[in-house]
Amino acid sequence: MKILVTGGGGFLGSAICRRLLQRGDEVVAFQRGAAEALRSIGVHIHRGDISDAAELGDAARSCTAIIHTAGKAGIWGDAADYQRCNVDGTQNVIALCRSRSISHLVHTSSPSIVHGETDVEGGDESLPISSRFLSPYPASKAEAERMVLAANDAELKTTALRPHL
Repeated sequence: MKILVTGGGGFLGSAICRRLLQRGDEVVAFQRGAAEALRSIGVHIHRGDISDAAELGDAARSCTAIIHTAGKAGIWGDAADYQRCNVDGTQNVIALCRSRSISHLVHTSSPSIVHGETDVEGGDESLPISSRFLSPYPASKAEAERMVLAANDAELKTTALRPHL
């Protein structure tokens, strides 16, 4: 398979790229930085901004799946920056899957989307997405996860994972 990993130069994305190469996939990493360590092991590097649909489309030529790890994280900052990267960027990924008939999308969400104002112990995927967030990051990730799960259908199989830091 040829798989696009958005945020491929990041901590999680680079680990995914290495694992995909180990199993024999062709891997394209899409991120802002050069990611020379990935290039040196055979990952195709495409630099760009997730909010630019054209750049994203160039990176995904002939890909059959996308693993979407790109995102803006943190507990402070301008809400518009979180919206642009986490929500608008995810919308670009979904639209790209639809326009190119890419049939599989794995989205990296966050466990913070189920955290309100109390501790969570023993939580699993049945926890509802919170309706109140303490910062723009979980609010934007919740919106993005809802979009990804709503896009799931016969033509596009989607899943959202919530890895913990």
